[in-house]
Amino acid sequence: MHRHFSFSFSFPAVLLFASLASCSLVPPERQARPPEIVDAPQDLPSRQTLILDSLLAQKEDWQGVPYRYGGLSSKGVDCSGFVYLTFLSQLNMKVPRTTSALMEEGEPVARNELEIGDLVFFRTGPGNRHVGIYMGDDEFMHASVSNGVMQSSLKNPYWRERYWMARRLVER
Repeated sequence: MHRHFSFSFSFPAVLLFASLASCSLVPPERQARPPEIVDAPQDLPSRQTLILDSLLAQKEDWQGVPYRYGGLSSKGVDCSGFVYLTFLSQLNMKVPRTTSALMEEGEPVARNELEIGDLVFFRTGPGNRHVGIYMGDDEFMHASVSNGVMQSSLKNPYWRERYWMARRLVER
């Protein structure tokens, strides 16, 4: 069965439609001009702000995930696994999976020159190393053995005494 549709328009409706359609056309004299170059707004976020926003999103998603040696999931993650997953998912960077390999990456950074996204390393015992991601304002994010994924202060006596070094992997 075929249906036949019939449309009828009044002359004023056709004129209205034609005038509306012509509103979307670009006049020829404007097409010939090169595009204007506009300066970027000065209030665009800096790279540091973008990195921090990505790290804060990761922290929100992973806060409280328990520590599990060798873990790489929301059921449990270790410190280097958390760094690995964070850099991959938030900064689109593939970094080494182990703390010892991370210690060899990037460039060394002095404690007083830390920037958001730098890796901070700690000596937590004989032969034990721990890694976290610097968040600015003497804060870092990490997967702790006792509390899982969390944010801690470099001013905390425990971490201040065990601070060892930092590395910069994120290019500025």
